[in-house]
Amino acid sequence: MSVRNRNRVKISGRSGGPVVMLAHGFGCDQNMWRLVVPALERAFTVVVFDHVGAGRSDRSAWSKERYSSLEGYVEDVLEICRELDLGPVTFVGHSVSAMMGVLAASRHPEYFAGLVLLAPSPCFIDDPAAGYRGGFSAEDIEELLESLDANYLGWSGAMAPVIMGNPDRPELGEELTTSFCATDPEIARVFARVTFLSDNRDDLPRVTVPTLVAQCSSDAIAPPGVGAFVQGRIAGSRLVTLNATGHCPQLSAPEETTAAITAFVETLR
Repeated sequence: MSVRNRNRVKISGRSGGPVVMLAHGFGCDQNMWRLVVPALERAFTVVVFDHVGAGRSDRSAWSKERYSSLEGYVEDVLEICRELDLGPVTFVGHSVSAMMGVLAASRHPEYFAGLVLLAPSPCFIDDPAAGYRGGFSAEDIEELLESLDANYLGWSGAMAPVIMGNPDRPELGEELTTSFCATDPEIARVFARVTFLSDNRDDLPRVTVPTLVAQCSSDAIAPPGVGAFVQGRIAGSRLVTLNATGHCPQLSAPEETTAAITAFVETLR
């Protein structure tokens, strides 16, 4: 199966420019980047793709065995890098895709010029013994997943506005709800467990490429302390707190998000 077709890979922008690869989070697809891509295209080669099971990816490539952990997604990212052969990329991973970038860059740092971890969370579950606050108790996550299993469409309608934040802009929550509802419920159930149950805290120190941690000023899914935790465990990384609120700044604050990505990539030249 063609990697490009499997993940619906699209390449645009300035030929020969630094390569920026954008990876979407749970319940989304590459369309979530549409407001930042045009500005990035002016200076960079831009790569967008859909994770298998999302958007217009080839869903025949999805299997529960491969995608029941981050490993299948990480291998897909590495395969895309090898297939495109565009040289080292700056990988911009949103939400759960941030940890995909961490794992991929840890294994093959030669593929990556840098990482931008946008609204990242290495672990959503609080660990009081370690003094870590991920934002949710184990009971919270169990309840969330049970609700998703019982009624995925209802869960999407209730959770998407919370994840998006910005209650004064309900159209943003409605867009995320639509995106969630377009995902096959079986695939969503598996990906939700990957997203909310993974713990990649111990993987952070293995990152050796330049890294920018970009968190939002208020985020119900990834509290500000999580961004500081990530930055503190990746040697030499930088932390920027966006004025944006919610968990999807590429939609709620595309100009600010684009500016943060652009400034970071320019430092890598």
